[in-house]
Amino acid sequence: MAVSISRRLLRCLGPSRVFGHCDSPMIMSRSFHTFDALCSSLVSRDSLFSMDSPCKAGSSFFFSRSLSTTTILTPESSGVAFPPELLATRTVVTAERTPGQYQDLVIPVTNFHNEDKGFMVLAGDVFDVPIRKDIVHRVVLWELAKRQQGVDGSQGTHSTKTISEVSGTGRKPYPQKGTGRARHGTLRGPQFRGGATKHGPKPRSHAFKLNKKVRRLGLKIALSARIAEGKLLVFDDLDIPSHKTKNVVNYVQEMENAKKLLLVDGGPINEKLKLATQNLHYVNVLPSIGLNVYSILLHDTLVMSRDAVNRIVTRMHTPINR
Repeated sequence: MAVSISRRLLRCLGPSRVFGHCDSPMIMSRSFHTFDALCSSLVSRDSLFSMDSPCKAGSSFFFSRSLSTTTILTPESSGVAFPPELLATRTVVTAERTPGQYQDLVIPVTNFHNEDKGFMVLAGDVFDVPIRKDIVHRVVLWELAKRQQGVDGSQGTHSTKTISEVSGTGRKPYPQKGTGRARHGTLRGPQFRGGATKHGPKPRSHAFKLNKKVRRLGLKIALSARIAEGKLLVFDDLDIPSHKTKNVVNYVQEMENAKKLLLVDGGPINEKLKLATQNLHYVNVLPSIGLNVYSILLHDTLVMSRDAVNRIVTRMHTPINR
């Protein structure tokens, strides 16, 4: 049980006149020289603060709930041994961690039912790299330019006809000399009505080259940004009991501030999970091999399985073939 001891109580470590007249043998000394002596005398909080205590009106301020300022004692605040039963059980607010230090991170592992499944160590060179917006911008442009590319490398359906594709005769319309008109060798040229189009659009690939180092760094930065925001969750697995969509809807509603969810599994996607999420526009599923920067930025919450994390780390640590 967490015990908050007010500054008034700390001043009670002085003369016994602060406590007033007390017939209890528990408080007989004129001065508590160490905080350990006071803690050993406090058998329980209820026995000290109950109305049946032999202490008279001098200690009545213990019952007030509107005390001015309280001080939470910690083991570091006293040089003597601190009793564990008096330690505060609430989370102690610590200074925010500075991201980008390449430090290994320990993250709790749960599941869709928010059950404790232990902890997992995330590699610092993958999940704690410095944030660089310029790298993310380059990688996103590369991914968008490369997407929707056909098997033959073509992209798009816009097309115009060249002079060899326009229908029409190939005969010279009139002699070269003697007519006084301009010289022409065909009527399918771009200057004639119904002729060809010069430098018109054609289905082509808009992809450009981007070094593998930069592509890897972009993925690391996206993962580091999500974990710095507290928006990366690690699940033990992504197994669900049935293919019903309402199961996934309930799971998402239990998550805090999860508006758009990206589920990343290690291997092929489970058929039940695929059927349960296909009608939800705010939940998407990807295998670890298909994880990309654009999809991470498109969703505000990233959920990865243990297997997916291990595969991503293995992929990031694999030497680049040159």
